[in-house]
Amino acid sequence: MAGVRHITSTITDGSSSTMVEFQLGVDTDRAVNDVRNAITQIRDDLPQSISNPVVERVDVEGGALAYYAVQSPDMNQTELSFFIDETLSRRLLSQAGVQQVKRLGGEKQEIRVLLDAAKLNAYSITAEQVSQQLAQTNADIPAGRTQLDKLEQSVRVLGSRADVAALADVPLSLPDNQKVKLSDLAQIEDGHAEIRSLTRLNGREVLGFNVFRAKGSSDTVVAQNVQNALAQLQKEYPNVQIQEVYNSVDATQENYKVAMDTLLEGAALTVLVVFLFLRNWRATVVAGVALVLSILPAFAVMHWLGYTLNSISLLAITLVIGILVDDAIVEIENIEQHLHMGKRPFQAALDASDAIGFSVVAITATIVAVFLPVSFVGGTVGQYFTQFGTTVSAAVLASLLVARLATPLLAAYLLRPMQPEKAAKHGRGRLKTLYLHALEKALRFRKTTCLIGMALLAGSMVLVPLLPTGFLPKGDTGMSQINIQLPPSSTLQQTDDALRRIAQTLRRYDEVALVFATAGSDGEIAKGEILVRLKPHKQRTMSQKAFEDKARDALAQFADIRFAFRNETAQREVSILLTGSNPQLLEQTANTLKSQMQGLSAVKNVQVNAPLPKSELQVKLRADEAAKMGVTPQAVGKLLRIATVGDTDAESARFTFPDRQVPVRVVLEEKARNDLATLRRLQIASNSGSLVALENVASLHFGEGAASLERFDRERRNHRRRARASERVARAAKPARRRAHARLRRRRIHERNV
Repeated sequence: MAGVRHITSTITDGSSSTMVEFQLGVDTDRAVNDVRNAITQIRDDLPQSISNPVVERVDVEGGALAYYAVQSPDMNQTELSFFIDETLSRRLLSQAGVQQVKRLGGEKQEIRVLLDAAKLNAYSITAEQVSQQLAQTNADIPAGRTQLDKLEQSVRVLGSRADVAALADVPLSLPDNQKVKLSDLAQIEDGHAEIRSLTRLNGREVLGFNVFRAKGSSDTVVAQNVQNALAQLQKEYPNVQIQEVYNSVDATQENYKVAMDTLLEGAALTVLVVFLFLRNWRATVVAGVALVLSILPAFAVMHWLGYTLNSISLLAITLVIGILVDDAIVEIENIEQHLHMGKRPFQAALDASDAIGFSVVAITATIVAVFLPVSFVGGTVGQYFTQFGTTVSAAVLASLLVARLATPLLAAYLLRPMQPEKAAKHGRGRLKTLYLHALEKALRFRKTTCLIGMALLAGSMVLVPLLPTGFLPKGDTGMSQINIQLPPSSTLQQTDDALRRIAQTLRRYDEVALVFATAGSDGEIAKGEILVRLKPHKQRTMSQKAFEDKARDALAQFADIRFAFRNETAQREVSILLTGSNPQLLEQTANTLKSQMQGLSAVKNVQVNAPLPKSELQVKLRADEAAKMGVTPQAVGKLLRIATVGDTDAESARFTFPDRQVPVRVVLEEKARNDLATLRRLQIASNSGSLVALENVASLHFGEGAASLERFDRERRNHRRRARASERVARAAKPARRRAHARLRRRRIHERNV
């Protein structure tokens, strides 16, 4: 496809996500259709058993707009998850500008059919057959229509059970033309899917969600709409507690307030400086009116072009506020000079504006020539500064119109004629005398003046490389986000324990207000996220960057984790992508680059994010036995998938509740599906219809990643051994410290008594 810049694929257990990044300027709507058409063309090349690929446009801009924690004393985790997915998410997604609502923690409701492996073997039925029979029998099937009693009637075959007890009594067919109840083979319970994510707020387990805004939407407007919707939900559901964990709009509004205060202060100081130099309140009024008349058209142009009051446009307005009165000051000063000649204000305004009109236009054109090209810079930088150059140019051009039209008019009717005796004394100050003397010297020694100017310019250019560079300045939003990764074979409980220890360490800092941790990220239970909300600026003495530097050293003490702080755009500060067709050379190059970067003083926490080896149980068919029994790899894979994690939602049976349908998940009991001997004894149907044990046609062993995993586990045990040794040393030192403190207390008591 044309216009593609990067294609990035992320593969995890059971899922694959491909991100297609296009060049700037490509129509996203057309790009989505092109990608969808391309996937449709290769659909026959993909496995038939997978779910249909979903192609969607990523309209999310930056990180999450806000994080929330949800609790309810009257709901369990499953009910609260359903409340977030259905009620809360639908209400928020109906608000303008809300693109995505993502639940954190919890799982969806489903009917769990926990099979007994021993009973399956005893009744000569497989887990796959149980799942298929449930999907075929527990369903309401539309069966056409007919006309009875002169009315058209829909025909529907009712097979869905009304409750869990009725589902347990579903008869299943056995190979010997017998039948057995589902309850004789499995335990049926109304529960939830396997927990793959946990969320904690200050160590307390909660459910959470975050809100993403659509690209191009105002974050302040979206945040206000979200808050209004949540306030309405609180009234409708008083038993549900929704606590705001973090809201990035607070920092935006604070920046807006600071920018507007700076704008007003700059305008006031500009008028004050004009008054100090002109020493005429009437001329100062003319300059103040010109300032206001120049800034208003700039806002009108911003509104016409669809710009918003953001950090870039506010920076442009704050920068240009002192330039807007330049043309007016030049006009007013020249009019003053003509008034000193004894002219009437009306005639002085005409003659003065006519005399310097070309100079004023040249000044404004120079400023526009400097700033306007910034709006046409390409690439990512151009996306930021498009509004900057246009806003400055619009304001400066408006000031030119005011200086050429409004300023002479105001001066003609506001200024007063200068009396001869005052005109003779005007301009005889010491400051003006010194200035004229310095100007005379500079004009007399022109070459020396030019050499001094060139030396200053060259010296400034020499100092430029000494300044630190960066794409965006590091802001202080009062929130730090940390990505955590454990070894890939870690369980959810191990990830949760690691995040709890990290959160406990972070809460010890006085600058921390709360810690919001999520174990399990993007479907991978070995990953986690930590959100640290800092106290307001007035309540802490440490900046966000200083806190992150301090916390980075503390997190480095934890063994067996990878961590990285994210910036305001939810990315790492520096990311380098290495590609190659030789995996060994690629890994070697990455490690070499890591070693070189660790030698840089400005870089910390350098990591190679290559996928870590994960233990893998491989099932290898014996070709002769499998062919003799008619067993295929597809049949074995489907059997083990159903036995361990259940079938896909599309092929699973559905249980109908009054307000929703939930999948019926057929899996082995937890103890059985985690036992290698039980998996070996599972039976699989052959082509002849007979059942054969899996161990008779296949061998189960650990894959190539096991050796690497064992080495990784050995290193992890060494880390833990060293950590336990350090703890023993610390525990051994505690009694000595306690005895020393006791002796110090006794000494102080004795001294106080004496």
